[in-house]
Amino acid sequence: MTAPSDRPHMLPEEFEEVARLAARTAEGLRLEFINGKPGVKPVPDGDHGRIVQWLMRICIQARPDLWLHGQGLKVQSYRVGHARPDGTLAPADAFVGQGEWATAEQVLMVVEVTSYDSDTDRRDRVEKPRAYAETGIPVYLLIDRDSCEVTVHSDPDGVRYERTLTVPFGREVAIPEPVAVTLDTEPLTAWVR
Repeated sequence: MTAPSDRPHMLPEEFEEVARLAARTAEGLRLEFINGKPGVKPVPDGDHGRIVQWLMRICIQARPDLWLHGQGLKVQSYRVGHARPDGTLAPADAFVGQGEWATAEQVLMVVEVTSYDSDTDRRDRVEKPRAYAETGIPVYLLIDRDSCEVTVHSDPDGVRYERTLTVPFGREVAIPEPVAVTLDTEPLTAWVR
């Protein structure tokens, strides 16, 4: 028989932070765990949802073998983390038999659409690109409603994406292999504040 550990599994400060985040989650936020830290993400607004619908339709028409899932993913190659991208492009049955947090082995692209909140810069432009690149996801598409730009991150090297292409809304952007889809971003101009 082993003696119980004197160290708590979670420090009181950590518990209070998780409890605070959980309370906010009930008020229209979702929990995520990135870079070993709990975080929150606002529940999407109507324009945000419309952008995801627009992208889903394009992906299905161009690549009927794939589906834009709303699946939570285990991210980062060397740290414990979970993220729920706004879209996860993978084969239709890629996540069958997996739980709420699936592996990213069959994921070709993840999509984030920025929300109008103070954490967007840190979360969508810094932490998530690094986490997705570390996980080896081939493409990270950021639809940035603050700057009215689309950024395509590709060629992950295990630490970061080696290629980044940013275009303003209204222009076409080619998403590279393994996705191989061209987006006409003109419709996005109607779904920003």
